[in-house]
Amino acid sequence: MNNIKTYSIQDRKSLINYQDFSRISGSFLDLVPNILKGKDLREILTAFHQAVENQKPILWALGGHVIKCGLSPLLIDLIHRKMVTGIAMNGATAIHDFEIAFWGKTSEDVKESLKDGSFGMAQETTERMAFGISTYVNKDIGLGKALQKEIVLWKPEFPHLSILRESFYAGIPVTVHVTIGADVIHMNPLIDGGKLGQGSLNDFWDLVSLVSQLGEGGIFINVGSAVVLPEVFLKALNLARNLGHKVDNFVTINLDMIQHYRPNENIIKRPHEGGKGKGYSLTGHHEIMLPLLYSLLTGKF
Repeated sequence: MNNIKTYSIQDRKSLINYQDFSRISGSFLDLVPNILKGKDLREILTAFHQAVENQKPILWALGGHVIKCGLSPLLIDLIHRKMVTGIAMNGATAIHDFEIAFWGKTSEDVKESLKDGSFGMAQETTERMAFGISTYVNKDIGLGKALQKEIVLWKPEFPHLSILRESFYAGIPVTVHVTIGADVIHMNPLIDGGKLGQGSLNDFWDLVSLVSQLGEGGIFINVGSAVVLPEVFLKALNLARNLGHKVDNFVTINLDMIQHYRPNENIIKRPHEGGKGKGYSLTGHHEIMLPLLYSLLTGKF
């Protein structure tokens, strides 16, 4: 026992220091310890502000629950604050946004409506979206712009709640990426499959163009899409690099209530292999985490 070696704690490198603790006085951010996810959150905020200052892209990928949880006003305000420069949606996100714009309500009780086959059969939703898709999609215009045009043309009752509409007037590109058969409007024969596929493919190429500009300080944040948008992003990133764009040293973030395999691999890890960028994960319910992030970004409490 006499051979045990010890050292002074003063000489030890400690992982936790009181200087990183929460501080009661000061701003809300002071309450967040500069430890683990608290440290990550501070780095994310810094990345956002630097991207705005340096006019770097800040691309948001949105799953349907972001709209269903009533968070559109926050995203719309961030658009006006230059903290959103491009938006990627899956099909469900576009449908929910479209319904909110026109009727101020969306979503349904799937458990109940599935019993009699009435799930997803709201006629007005499909009619209006089908018209916009068939009218505006061509070899150059994708689903996002087509749906934006449809909303602007018909002047809906709740335009201030539509990310599609507000993005249109702010000049923010929106891309919509569908999985055939995954969205309720696909069950209606009014939908033109050719136009749907062409529009989604056009939007993929538009996303490639947006992703190609992320290098040296841009941000890609995925909120609530567990499969479709992480897969689309990875292919867009690969194609951008294949075309000769140096997409490195940027930030990726996955914000979701559960951390899944594909977002962790395709958003957080793989894009930065061998490079200088960094990926972050924030876990929690959208209706809490997104207002928290919004508050910290804007200073509104």
